[in-house]
Amino acid sequence: MFGKNIRIERMIDRQSGNAVIVPMDHGISVGPIPGLIDMKKTVNDVVEGGATAVLMHKGIVPQGHRTSGHDVGLILHLSASTDIGVNSNSKVLVATVEEALKLGADAVSMHINVGAETEPQMLQDLGMVSRHCTEWGMPLIAMAYPRGPTIKNSFDPDAVAHAARVAMELGADIVKCSYTGDIDSFRHVVKGTMVPVVIAGGPKMDSDMDILNMVHDSLEAGGHGVSIGRNVFQHKNVKGIMSAVSDIVLHGATVEEAAKHLN
Repeated sequence: MFGKNIRIERMIDRQSGNAVIVPMDHGISVGPIPGLIDMKKTVNDVVEGGATAVLMHKGIVPQGHRTSGHDVGLILHLSASTDIGVNSNSKVLVATVEEALKLGADAVSMHINVGAETEPQMLQDLGMVSRHCTEWGMPLIAMAYPRGPTIKNSFDPDAVAHAARVAMELGADIVKCSYTGDIDSFRHVVKGTMVPVVIAGGPKMDSDMDILNMVHDSLEAGGHGVSIGRNVFQHKNVKGIMSAVSDIVLHGATVEEAAKHLN
């Protein structure tokens, strides 16, 4: 566990204990979208804005990690699917913990969809990766969402709490999940997970204040940060929105104080 603790400290802000992660794994699922073309510039912008870690697939690491001169944590994403495939909810392993170590990663991440047709395989894969992470002292972040034919509402608090709990019980050190829309319901998710929880950014939002309010309220509920992608790297002012989010997560700023970074 000592190795895990050392690596976790490379991804979080030591004073607050919170994390500002920017996932950039979207190229496999949706292709070369705006914000993920010039990777060096994007990484530079988010790191200058206060990101504590970036997340990407193995082929992107040489293109965009630690090119800005700033120190930032690296999370290697191990699973993938494409949105043009027959079942985008079915995530398969495309990298290993050993590859992450060779690339200098500080953590690995996996995506599981609880309720999907291939849920059993994803659970088996998460359990295996968790075992390897324990062996090598590598932190594991699990992105866990309720998605599939039986899921009517992927933001339902009980469903989100269940998916997050699954990830924790199979060994995740940090769980990424959807924000459930209000402080009370998300507090239920956090309490049931029992390891640090960070929120996903979700679909690209139109309002900066919606983003900042979501971030602020998730922390009020006991969350430990964010893992926001498109709402950061596709923003018209990447450094500004990243600075605003980081100010809330890492320094306890109010939404109004944080919004000044966007002026």
